[in-house]
Amino acid sequence: MPKYPFKVGEEYTKNDIYRICSVPIDKQRGNWDTGYTKYGDDWFIFTNVGTPGRTGHDYENRFIGDDLHWYGRTNSRIGQPSIESLINPDGNVYIFYREESRSPFIFAGLGSVKSIRDETPVQITWQFTKSSEERPEVLAEEVSEPEKYIEGSTKKISVNTYERNPYARKKCVQHYGYDCAVCGFNFGKTFGELGEGFIHVHHLKQLAEIGQEYHLDPIADLRPVCPNCHAMLHRKKPPLRIGELKKVMKNS
Repeated sequence: MPKYPFKVGEEYTKNDIYRICSVPIDKQRGNWDTGYTKYGDDWFIFTNVGTPGRTGHDYENRFIGDDLHWYGRTNSRIGQPSIESLINPDGNVYIFYREESRSPFIFAGLGSVKSIRDETPVQITWQFTKSSEERPEVLAEEVSEPEKYIEGSTKKISVNTYERNPYARKKCVQHYGYDCAVCGFNFGKTFGELGEGFIHVHHLKQLAEIGQEYHLDPIADLRPVCPNCHAMLHRKKPPLRIGELKKVMKNS
């Protein structure tokens, strides 16, 4: 269970984090400014995504679907006490990222190791533990681990990793807002505070069109859609295009 009440997707400055974690003044800065530090039993990771760090390091930290591919410090490697503690922490690993070197950090969630590459610097792919309330990109009918259910008791709707990328999702809704691109529904306008900020995003390109060197453009390639329309887009294989679903609604 998380010890500190950080909210996934919310922005925090270092001073906010010191306050929330009750970090004494003499324990602030220092290791907190080195990319990752341990405080009590917990680890805190601060990473730049898509921009170099203030130290000039420009590692290719990036989100791959739900997961974060992350590089440790320049000389980090498996076997170092700090890396071994990160891999098998006594407490939680709180992961924060930002898109610009002087912006506040965004809380990505509690991380756990998904995979490790034994190189220098060490490379770790982090996966996140989040509740359904913190995952507005997940379809209501989707099951993440269907093997845990009795066959026939549920079904899985496939959603590609580009619709799960939190960095891309944020850029998409910043540009287009929270109105569904198909039906125009807005959760905030209908449900008030409860619905504020809730929307799915849909990837316009079919997987067959995507090559290995494909780089996602959140503005050109993603659109906000409500869960109902998102589910309907994915009712066909390949998924319906937004214009096609609009025609279906018009003719119904």
